[in-house]
Amino acid sequence: MFALWCALLLIFSSCSNDSKQVSTPQTSSRIYNWKLITSWAPKFPVLGEGAEKFAQWVDSASNGRLRIKVYGAGELVPALEVFNAVSIGTAEMGHTAAYYWAGKVPSAPLFAAIPFGMNAQQFNAWYYSGGGKELWEEAYAPQGVIPFLCGNTGVQMGGWFNKEIKSVSDLKGLKMRIPGWGGKVITKAGGSAVTLAGPEIYTSLERGVIDATEWIGPYHDYKLGLHKVAKYYYYPGWHEPGTALELIVNKKAFDALPHDLQEIIRTAAARTNIWILSEFESQNNTYLQKLINEEKVQVKEFPKEVLMELKKLAKEVAEEETAKDPQAKKVYDSMMAFKKNILEWNKKSEDAMRPYLE
Repeated sequence: MFALWCALLLIFSSCSNDSKQVSTPQTSSRIYNWKLITSWAPKFPVLGEGAEKFAQWVDSASNGRLRIKVYGAGELVPALEVFNAVSIGTAEMGHTAAYYWAGKVPSAPLFAAIPFGMNAQQFNAWYYSGGGKELWEEAYAPQGVIPFLCGNTGVQMGGWFNKEIKSVSDLKGLKMRIPGWGGKVITKAGGSAVTLAGPEIYTSLERGVIDATEWIGPYHDYKLGLHKVAKYYYYPGWHEPGTALELIVNKKAFDALPHDLQEIIRTAAARTNIWILSEFESQNNTYLQKLINEEKVQVKEFPKEVLMELKKLAKEVAEEETAKDPQAKKVYDSMMAFKKNILEWNKKSEDAMRPYLE
């Protein structure tokens, strides 16, 4: 009888513990309704779609406990106001690119893309396994924002130009839409950099407000119709060899979530990171061929002389920018040390296999 009583007591204790667990935040049944603002036009291919997929995956994984409404650029806030809006809590989340916030966080461009920096595979390795995640969080912490890697465009194209670039002198006086440190390099080369959101690019190029623009790659450039307002399409994308995208979350809102919903956000961001890069890789060659074969676009490679000069200027920009801000220098040093090490491995892996994969 005593043994039976002990067994019942054990079962009761276990049930009691389970009931306590149910009442904890980890399994709260409360429904959260959040807003996700983006720097992309509503439903924009890949970028806007990625934000929509992220919201759907969170809804599904949370069984409807975290519902996210996605707003395109201009629907709630302008494209280049996403960071401020998330920081002050106008929206709980944003999907965007870090180099737009250089004026607020000097190290921010490093978390998107810098000229002659890392490609997508290298950036992913640095973020997940090389200390990048922690440095990104540290940089954004004073703004009350938590960043998550949430996509990558892969290597971009060099841009659209209304004149041929035969030498470095052809960059002098050039007005080009190009953000981040890439814009500073163009300025050093004698041109002028203009920051424009995606929806403004076509009209600005058509009206001569700018002489050249970079955007993303063949898929998006075709969709934006840039081949209709510019003659020459250059590669490679020296300025953005692998542009990371970010999910930013208001820290107070994130901290108020149950732990399981926090984990769902982290997991969905990682899933979105993979999907966006995969979609870009899948679509870009298809649309490059359309541009060449159907639209008769002149696709040109930048002369080596131009690329080497831009690389030299990019190093000068990096030194100048990191000298202004200790956090930027810390991030840059980490990134360059990681890149140097991983390049040695790449020579024996990716680069060594490339001739045999063709």
